Amino acid sequence: MVRVAHDAPASSIDAAFRVRGQNVQPPGAAARHGLHMVASLISDILFGFTGLISIINPIGIAFVFLDRTAALTTEERTALARKIAINVVCVLLVAFFIGTPILHFFGISMEALRIGGGLAVAVGGWQMLNAPDTQPAEPPAVKRVDADNAMSKAFFPLTIPLTTGPGSIATAVALTANRTHKLSEFVVSSIASVVISFAVAATVYLIYSRAVIFAKYLGVEGTKVAMRVSSFLLLCIGVQIMLTGFSEFLIPIATMQPVGK
Repeated sequence: MVRVAHDAPASSIDAAFRVRGQNVQPPGAAARHGLHMVASLISDILFGFTGLISIINPIGIAFVFLDRTAALTTEERTALARKIAINVVCVLLVAFFIGTPILHFFGISMEALRIGGGLAVAVGGWQMLNAPDTQPAEPPAVKRVDADNAMSKAFFPLTIPLTTGPGSIATAVALTANRTHKLSEFVVSSIASVVISFAVAATVYLIYSRAVIFAKYLGVEGTKVAMRVSSFLLLCIGVQIMLTGFSEFLIPIATMQPVGK
């Protein structure tokens, strides 16, 4: 029988329960481990969800979505929002689980992904920021967006890059880039990835499907202002993603020690 002093430290207690080469869990160790896993799961979900939502900015992009689908009815816009939400789940799950192997397979670094993705986001924001408020009468090269045409564009460009652009994909890849191969931690990380994906998709659907309500309360001029602000924020987000990529690429070079002769 193993006797443990009441004032012995926790490490001594754990060591005392190792009998004849077998690890015996001390009292309460399993409960502490379970609580730690739950706390880690909640922390990962909150961190990933807030990070992705701040980058996607569904409230701001909802006005851009409303402008792109101005010719649709409320039912058609709701169905399109549902399709985009499904696409968001698929894109985030792919980025969470096989994003890093895909980047490694093509030899693409996280820095290159951020620089290229940020450039695409910034160019899109710049174009929307400088777009005219009203379209010219009978535009020769612009086709009217109907329901079928809008559904065909549900994935590109309404899901990628408008909703889950390079910034959110890079964020999802970065969140799981250091995923451990330990079974318990891998399960916790996988559950967090799935919950985050569905939570982000549900938020996108709820906001996109109610974009008309936001515009109704803001009015015509308020909607124009919100769209301009959203376009400017999209431009800033793209520039920030590029700066992050450049800094991650240049800082190791700047901090390199000179090679002695």
